[in-house]
Amino acid sequence: MYQAVGSRGSRVSRVLWMLEELEAPYEFVHIERRSPEAYALNPSGKVPILIDGDLKLTDSAAICIYLADKHAEKGMGASPGLFGRAEMDSWMHFAQSEFEAPLWNKLRHRFLLPTELRVDVGPAAAYDFASEVKTLERRLGDREFALGDRFSAVDVLLGDIGAWARGGRFRIESDAVNAYLDRVLSRPARARSQANGGSF
Repeated sequence: MYQAVGSRGSRVSRVLWMLEELEAPYEFVHIERRSPEAYALNPSGKVPILIDGDLKLTDSAAICIYLADKHAEKGMGASPGLFGRAEMDSWMHFAQSEFEAPLWNKLRHRFLLPTELRVDVGPAAAYDFASEVKTLERRLGDREFALGDRFSAVDVLLGDIGAWARGGRFRIESDAVNAYLDRVLSRPARARSQANGGSF
C-alpha cells in the first residue's frame, strides 16, 4: 500500500487524485511542511512525499509520473516511444514551471516568506497567469485532454493547478480553458480524493 504524505491544502491533493484515478490502495498520512517528520523524509522539509516500500519520492509531478509509469495498464502515462515521453515531459514542465509559477509566487509573498521580505506581487502574478492561460488555450487546441482523447497524469496536474487558481480568485478568461477545467475537475476520482484529505 502506498503512503501519500502531506498536509491538507498542499500539492498532496494531486497525488491523492492520481491514486484515486488509478484505484491504487493508499493511506493518507498528514504531516505539516517543514516539520521534523517532513525533514525526516525530505531534506527540504517539503511535502508531498510518496512512500512505496523503500522508495521515498518527492515532488508532485515526479510522483504522478512514477505512478503513471508503474500502473501503465491504466493508460495515464506517456504515449509509446521517445516522442510520447518528450510530449508528456513538455506538458509537465509547462504545468509546473509556467502555469503554476504565478500562483506559487503570490502564495510565497502572502504567507510563506518572512514578513520583511514580502512584497505585493498580486498584479504581476495576475498578469503572468493570464498569459499562461492563453498559452494553455493554444496548447490544448481542440483536444479534449492534454495528450489528446485520453485523461492522463498531465490533466491531474493541470486540473489541480486550475482548482488552486480558481480558489485564489485568479481570473481565467478563456472559455476553452474553463471548459477543460470543468471537464477534468468533475471526475469522480477527484471528488473521492478531496473527501480523503485532498481538498484544495
